[in-house]
Amino acid sequence: MDLEVLIENVLNAVAAGIIIGCIYGLMCIGLGLIFGIMRIVNFAQGELLMLGMFASLYLVTGGGVLAFLGPYIGPFVGALLAGPIVFAGGALLHKLLIARVSGLRTSGSLDEGHFGQLIVTLGISLILQNGGLIVFGSTPVTVRTPLASSAIEIGPIYGDATVFLNKAQLVACAVAIVIAISLYLVLEYSRLGRALRAAADNPTAATYMGIDTDKAYRIAFGLGSGITAIAGGLMATYLSFGPFVGLDYVIIMYSGVVLGGMGSILGAFWGGLTVGFVQQCSALILPPQLQNAAIFVVFLMIVLLRPQGLFGRSAERA
Repeated sequence: MDLEVLIENVLNAVAAGIIIGCIYGLMCIGLGLIFGIMRIVNFAQGELLMLGMFASLYLVTGGGVLAFLGPYIGPFVGALLAGPIVFAGGALLHKLLIARVSGLRTSGSLDEGHFGQLIVTLGISLILQNGGLIVFGSTPVTVRTPLASSAIEIGPIYGDATVFLNKAQLVACAVAIVIAISLYLVLEYSRLGRALRAAADNPTAATYMGIDTDKAYRIAFGLGSGITAIAGGLMATYLSFGPFVGLDYVIIMYSGVVLGGMGSILGAFWGGLTVGFVQQCSALILPPQLQNAAIFVVFLMIVLLRPQGLFGRSAERA
């Protein structure tokens, strides 16, 4: 292979890995928030991502609510508004179903509700998948924006080697970083964040201090759902999707959360960034069918060397 072509391919893979990885990082934060605070392994997280995509789609194109913003701004505003919509759905889902198999009410049971959580979230996942197939159909759709078909050119850097940055992905990456930083500041410095961290550390003590742990868990589940939905809305600006799209990304989310350190919100972002980077760079030498295999090879290597994850020290607190 010509050296200039090789350099161009490597630089574009690295750039795409960082950009996609930041969006994956936001996606992983949603799952990490739910696990870090509630200790729930949520099999339905991929379907919450799917709901965020379809919520953004119908806000922008289906219902035309955001049509007045145009094709450049509307899709990204739709992605942001998908968060509150799925937040409300996630909070309602927690109140009606998740709360019955989690929280203090299961602390004295034999399995502490873990088996019930797995079955309930798996059932929710199957219902949302097949419900989405009935409501939305099986035809792949996308939130159309002209930015997805244009790129920013950087270079030439070496000879004719040029880096191409997809504009839709670049804007989505910037939005993901801003949301991730904002969420971190809220969890770290606000009264709500302290209440959520207290409920995660010691729910019994938090209850004695006057914190409504059930409400804190409901907010945490809603936040985790909404954050993942926003990531889905951002991805919908440059990817086609359908009702079963969550299956493709739920493994990526769990890989990122475990890589970063179970329970660490900051670690979940860096874990997602690592997964995105490995996925894009592996495309240089592997066919698309084996990209997930490369993710798991790196995953196993990191876990072998550092079982607690990249930010394992932070795993005790959300």
